[in-house]
Amino acid sequence: MPEVRSVAIGYWVGVGSRDEPAALQGSSHFLEHLLFKGTPTRTARDIAETFDAVGGEANAFSEKEYTCYYGRVLDKDLPMAAEVLSDMIRNSLIAPGDIEAERNVILEELAMHEDTPEDLIHDFFAETVFGDHPLGREVMGTIETVQSIDQAALRSFHRQNYRSHNIVVAAAGNVDHEDVVRGIADGFGPADDIQVRQTAEPAPAAHLKVLSRPTEGAHIVIGGLGYPSRHPLRFAWGALDTLLGGSMSSRLFQEIREMRGLAYSVFSYRNLFTETGAYGIYAGTAPETAREVVELVVGELDLMLDSGISHAELERAKGHMRGAVVLALEDPASRMTRLGKSEIAGGELLSIDEIIARVDAVTVDDVATVAKDLLQPESRILTAIGPFDAEDFAGWPAAG
Repeated sequence: MPEVRSVAIGYWVGVGSRDEPAALQGSSHFLEHLLFKGTPTRTARDIAETFDAVGGEANAFSEKEYTCYYGRVLDKDLPMAAEVLSDMIRNSLIAPGDIEAERNVILEELAMHEDTPEDLIHDFFAETVFGDHPLGREVMGTIETVQSIDQAALRSFHRQNYRSHNIVVAAAGNVDHEDVVRGIADGFGPADDIQVRQTAEPAPAAHLKVLSRPTEGAHIVIGGLGYPSRHPLRFAWGALDTLLGGSMSSRLFQEIREMRGLAYSVFSYRNLFTETGAYGIYAGTAPETAREVVELVVGELDLMLDSGISHAELERAKGHMRGAVVLALEDPASRMTRLGKSEIAGGELLSIDEIIARVDAVTVDDVATVAKDLLQPESRILTAIGPFDAEDFAGWPAAG
């Protein structure tokens, strides 16, 4: 992207919460914290001051299938960013004092997460829709596992997973590809083939699960299993998601929020993983209107399944998807993220034109097929957090 003066570089490690042994849940997230705490040649303060001195940013995040460490700097500072991030990833001290300090930070994170039902509901839903599958695990782990993980376990986990064959480096901005390749090769050496993840098909733990809490509001997610990341109908699924609850003009937003005023927040989303995926519809509402909101969501799902969508709706969804792709990829950090996620997941690395072509190729019949595959009443799952119990949703799952 020669028109910009900045660079975003990310080190994508192909390990996340789904890859952890049950007793070590939260290890990926724990390491994400620890790798900023210092190396044999740099303290945590040195790392922070190095990026601050050039007006840059260094940060990280961990997910179910990967962990990413990234930097955003001016183009002339890319060698510095690459060298510091490489040093962190390869040579982190993972020292006992740092482990205890970050353990307390993560336990506080978990406590805050438990106190935020609008966030907690999505993990509660994931646990339910994926059942015993590792994808159902909380990325941060549990209080029990975070309290028990020790230095030996963390160092072993780092040594096994933070290796050249399991790391992808992506960069976007005013960069020269060959210069980046040479700099990364100097730091890591040759890599073997990307590590292959063990996969298994999930089975939902239940079709109705309620977490009773004395909350002021009710937090609901209705959804089910979906397609994996390489599925040929994933773009049609994106169109269905956009029309269902993925935009302000979507059916659910207009019906539940705009017309009836029953929810302060309502939206749909989808997650795609190696061997499976999931879709969810979230609504935040008052406890006394929770059942009505559930019935409205079910009605829209039934309508989508039975009547499909119009050509006009599809064209609106395609326009939304095209615009979102192009606008996002004008930013170096967003483009770097697309590159890194696509490569670490072993997926297709599509150009903007190729993405738009895939979107344009979606038909009304494709969307109908997605609805038939994913939205059947018997496959729907309801999770809720609020001042009620399962009896308040008697009759679920319900056909239209």
